[in-house]
Amino acid sequence: MHLVRHVDAPAYDAPGHAGFQMVRLQGREAGPGDAAWIGLSVVASGGSTTLSASALEKFYVVVDGELEITGVLPDGTTRVEVLRALDSCRIAPGEARMLVNRGNAPARVLLVMAEQGR
Repeated sequence: MHLVRHVDAPAYDAPGHAGFQMVRLQGREAGPGDAAWIGLSVVASGGSTTLSASALEKFYVVVDGELEITGVLPDGTTRVEVLRALDSCRIAPGEARMLVNRGNAPARVLLVMAEQGR
C-alpha cells in the first residue's frame, strides 16, 4: 500500500495550463504507479488550457464546481459540454481538448491519465 496525504502531494505544472493549481495524488513523483497516475487540479475562475491533444487516454472527474470541456472529435466536429460535480469525461488518445472554468468559483477536478507505453 502506498499512501499520499493531500497536504504532502507534490505540485506539478503542465504546459498550456493557466489558472491551475495541480498536485499528483498517486504515480510519478507521488509514488509508484504502473498503469496510470492521478492528479487533482483546482481551476480558478477563468482558468483554462490551450486546445491540445496527447497520445494518452485521460479521464476527468469534476469533484466540485463546473468545468467546460471542448473536444474535437476525429471527424473534426467540435463538442462542448459542461461538467458539474461528479460528472466525468473520457478523452481518447489523439483527441484534442480544451478546459475552461467559466464559473465564479474554483472547480476541483481529478485527472486519471495512463502512463506512457501502457
